[in-house]
Amino acid sequence: MKKPLILVTNDDSIVAPGIRFLISVMKEIGEVIVVAPDSPQSAMGHAITINNTLHLDKVNLDAEIEHEYSCSGTPVDCVKMAVHEILKRKPDLCVSGVNHGSNSSINVIYSGTMSAAVEAGIEGIPAIGFSHLDYSWNTNFEPLRSYVKSIVSAVLKNGLPEGVVLNVNFPKVDASEIQGVKICRQAKAMWVEEFDKRTNPQGKEYFWLTGEFVNKDLGEDTDEWALRQNYISVVPVQFDLTAHHAISTLNSWKL
Repeated sequence: MKKPLILVTNDDSIVAPGIRFLISVMKEIGEVIVVAPDSPQSAMGHAITINNTLHLDKVNLDAEIEHEYSCSGTPVDCVKMAVHEILKRKPDLCVSGVNHGSNSSINVIYSGTMSAAVEAGIEGIPAIGFSHLDYSWNTNFEPLRSYVKSIVSAVLKNGLPEGVVLNVNFPKVDASEIQGVKICRQAKAMWVEEFDKRTNPQGKEYFWLTGEFVNKDLGEDTDEWALRQNYISVVPVQFDLTAHHAISTLNSWKL
């Protein structure tokens, strides 16, 4: 049987350990093409490059992969470039990550990792974003290999509902402590933010964004709950942002 064509991308840059691990797993499953940012693009969300030129450079970080490219743009740019400039046919799957850090709950909105997966979904490509709650650059991803393979294989076999991509987060625990996989909803949590204002030696003010993640969602069906219980959380994410439940309310207004 013909191997599936798998597009791999991320937001931590093409040299990040997370994507190098994900590439190694995907090589066991299918034919791999890599298009990833040439520098870190965390928290870029669904940004695209429209006011600057884009550069695409073929690289050879893995001798087994014929098509591997670094892109000067955002994660979403990478997917667009792959689909419209590089690939001769639509890939069977797009995987993004593995992100160094959480993309659970509201973080999905800001995530470059997940926005790359969402862009693939918009293009009609089944897509999965993978993230690990460990922010360390030297994280050992190997214990996740069997879980990544299982989730990817299930998507390749079953497909995904139209307009849906998967947001997968791994807890920061030893492999022996992982309790399994939970299908979840996104927790209703948020960042309570503030700006740390400072002054540089020239007397000009500058700011660092800081904040605290607050989760007041007590549900036991959320990604935050699952991760605290050492489960791998899997949230189906839709990119139709219509609040369908609010349409009848708005229709009752005299606009």
